[in-house]
Amino acid sequence: MIREREFKPAPGMFALLGFLAAEAGAIWLFVRGVRGENPTLLVSALVLFIVASLGLAGIFAVYPNESKVLTLFGRYVGTVKEPGLWWANPFNKKEKISVRVRNFETAKLKVNDNHGNPIEIGAVVVWQVIDTAEALFEVDDYQNFVKIQSEAALRGLATRYPYDSHGESISLSGNTTEVSNELMSHVQERLAKAGVRAIEARISHLAYAPEIAQAMLQRQQASAIIAARQKIVEGAVGMVEMALTMLAEKSVVALDDERRAAMVSNLLVVLCGDRATQPVVNTGTLYT
Repeated sequence: MIREREFKPAPGMFALLGFLAAEAGAIWLFVRGVRGENPTLLVSALVLFIVASLGLAGIFAVYPNESKVLTLFGRYVGTVKEPGLWWANPFNKKEKISVRVRNFETAKLKVNDNHGNPIEIGAVVVWQVIDTAEALFEVDDYQNFVKIQSEAALRGLATRYPYDSHGESISLSGNTTEVSNELMSHVQERLAKAGVRAIEARISHLAYAPEIAQAMLQRQQASAIIAARQKIVEGAVGMVEMALTMLAEKSVVALDDERRAAMVSNLLVVLCGDRATQPVVNTGTLYT
């Protein structure tokens, strides 16, 4: 595996001035050779001009948040990351790689969740190249590699969790933080071999597939109603128990088993009903 190593080029400004001066000197020699009909000066001028022109080809600029990867006849020489004007061997091939923070949004993938329900899911991935040598030499196209591997990690994540579990377990819709952290971990694991660091990965789109969206919405509503009813019944039973206990402790009224059962029934109807109850006032005795 090829690792990034820093390359220290020569200052470009001095090289630029030097080679420009050499070309000017070559022109001056050429003029003198033509005037004096001196073949030696003409040859010297030609050689000097060619050398200066080749030297100028070795000058390159590096901009902020950019790097140049240098190779010489297929051999990795090093990477220049410091911004400025530099000079290196003109035969070095210089590949530009951006080290800026970049992001992209995956396509809306259609996959089956942990319960086999077809869903649509998409994610936003923020990434940055941290090893230019690995990005250039270890994979064919690092930008396409980031895209494909991120989508593969998202597909794998979607199959491990259900769309919704109503709090019973981790779900894609109910535990966004945990799911995003796991997605981030899987994306980073896949991108590390390309010299890329994943900065952030989070789900940007999540929905049931159109063909089952209406049915799953009804299912969600039914499940939510059942869950709410369970909570209501649990609370109502606790309140009835508390009421009976307080009545007995404070000796407010003595109830036999039949009247106690009637009171429990009435309280449960009041507490568990989904509509307002209509009270009935008993104007007789307690037992009429």
